[in-house]
Amino acid sequence: MPILNRIADFHAEMTAWRRDFHAHPEIAFEEVRTSGIVAEKLREFGCDEVITGIAKTGVVGVIHGQGGPGRAIGLRADMDALPIQEQTGLPHASAVPGKMHACGHDGHTTMLLGAAKYLAETRNFAGTVYVIFQPAEEAGGGGNVMVQEGLFERFPMERVFGMHNWPGAPEGSFWWREGPIMAATAQIEIVVTGKGAHGAMPHQGNDPVVVAAQIVTALQSIVARNVEPAESGVITIGRIQGGDTWNVIPEQVTLFGTARWFKPEIGDLLERRFLEIATGIATAFGATAKAVFDRGYPATINEPVSTALTVEAARAIAGEAKVQEMPKPTMGGEDFSFMLNAKDGSYIMLGAGRGPADPQVHHPKYDFNDAVLPIGASYWARLAEGVLAKG
Repeated sequence: MPILNRIADFHAEMTAWRRDFHAHPEIAFEEVRTSGIVAEKLREFGCDEVITGIAKTGVVGVIHGQGGPGRAIGLRADMDALPIQEQTGLPHASAVPGKMHACGHDGHTTMLLGAAKYLAETRNFAGTVYVIFQPAEEAGGGGNVMVQEGLFERFPMERVFGMHNWPGAPEGSFWWREGPIMAATAQIEIVVTGKGAHGAMPHQGNDPVVVAAQIVTALQSIVARNVEPAESGVITIGRIQGGDTWNVIPEQVTLFGTARWFKPEIGDLLERRFLEIATGIATAFGATAKAVFDRGYPATINEPVSTALTVEAARAIAGEAKVQEMPKPTMGGEDFSFMLNAKDGSYIMLGAGRGPADPQVHHPKYDFNDAVLPIGASYWARLAEGVLAKG
């Protein structure tokens, strides 16, 4: 089965929705306009129920099949943008300074809306489909908030499914993976305190810049020399802040970064060694260090039976040759992991690449590829019809 003809018929309509979302980005828990449009369209499509206000700006649409009562599944899309200044120069570029859809959530929302429109029209399944529009994936853990606010108790479902566009994969292809597909995350911060002095008289102070430099270098030994080579882990310092001018040694330097892992025991190891190294090196230099390892999202782990269902649906839309096992998991994080911790399900990647030179996600020149909108919407529809087949 190729792209569903009915969904192909409203490709232009979906493109207009997507570009409107793109031009009006809203970041975590501020998706008031976006969620309002989503709820309005779900009602217009004829969903049986439209529930708003879950996790502040989340929306759930309820669609019952014409095959009578039966099982239920959830299909989830994220809605939030990023605090990035857009540099695409496109006609539909962000009209909001400092905010843009740099990860394709505008496309995710649109594809699930397209599937909801089709499913509400055809209802060619038994049971119930819940279309879940989640806020705050990029920051704030909106997926966790929805779970904590009773998503699965209010909308009892057997499985929940997610999807992300992937510019690194060929346009219209699908990448799947059983087990870990995205990493657990932590924000890390170290405040090194020494003693300030004139840059020409360093002996009168205790330079926290030197201490911070030693810590940055030593942190790289954690994965290289403490994590078993066959396992995966990352510690990255992405920002160093300290001092005001070129000839003054500051009192403090602050390091900011991230840690990533898949297995819980690796996360525990990274945290322990991070704290030991940061505080130990500072002490050795006669300084102090306050180190924080703030855990964020757990690893995204795909359940095998649900993953097989996603592969079947993807092959029905794209053909077997364009549905491939993901070569390796990514160290990116995803708060759909909270939903998968609470419910069986799976997460799949939709190839959106136009070419190797395309900007990747979280880049100021990134834009979602509208050519894949009907492919993603058709996948969602086929998945629902396949899992909830009548009879």
